[in-house]
Amino acid sequence: MNQRRNLLVVSNFALLLTIGIILMLPFVFMIVASFTPTRDIWQGGLSLTINYYNFTLENFQALWTHRGGIYWTWFFNSIFVTVVNTTMILIFTSMVGYGLGLYNFVGRNAILILVLCTMMIPFTILILPLFRLMTNFGLMDSYWGLILPVMVPGFSIFFFRQFCVGLPKEYMEAARIDGSGEAMIFLRIYVPLMLPAFGAMAILQGMGIWNDFIWPMVVLRTTTMFTIAPGLMSSMTPYGNAFDVLFAGSVMSVIPIAILFLVNQRAFIDGLTVGGVKG
Repeated sequence: MNQRRNLLVVSNFALLLTIGIILMLPFVFMIVASFTPTRDIWQGGLSLTINYYNFTLENFQALWTHRGGIYWTWFFNSIFVTVVNTTMILIFTSMVGYGLGLYNFVGRNAILILVLCTMMIPFTILILPLFRLMTNFGLMDSYWGLILPVMVPGFSIFFFRQFCVGLPKEYMEAARIDGSGEAMIFLRIYVPLMLPAFGAMAILQGMGIWNDFIWPMVVLRTTTMFTIAPGLMSSMTPYGNAFDVLFAGSVMSVIPIAILFLVNQRAFIDGLTVGGVKG
């Protein structure tokens, strides 16, 4: 039995390692291309090794010179939208999930079913009505046009609700006896207990907002308002492709997400592990 178990563990590890290497290949190609002159990329093809005779930092220098360094405007826009949107998502969805998970009231199940229904509708179906809504509100080509439509996602509400279901209600009852209000109970007692869920949602929602491409392309009009994804896409034109900016900019765009994951790594794992068994 031990031999079979060890064999199974080794087989699973080898399979996951193989899948991981395959998934990492495009990222490795991107890194190598970012240190290779554009002319050499298409002459010799993409490679997994950096040739030191043509190693260059010109692609990263192009981020400061291409169209007046507009890449860093896109970078700032992405950071601003991601930080503001993720913060609002965590605030509002945590309160809704907390209410659905720890309070008993009429219509609670109906609200939960409605939240689950919103998760079943693809976002692409909502693009046209959201576009008309943003147009009527005068929010096209603005930060709020990017933020408001995705500020309260159903998945985040459901995740916080599942996490809160397993939290003890005795703390709430004891705090009420001591005279604490509902807001203080949430902020001082349950928010600290929900930190793993906050860490997991910060990473998942932050990555989704940072990498979003379709909605910014619909809402934004001027290049100075672009985030990184549509901004890099605008570098690909029928009149010429700025591959140096594309490869180097893509590598730079990974750094903030990597930092976010490293900072919240433990909370992310705890949040998914603990939240996944609640309910």
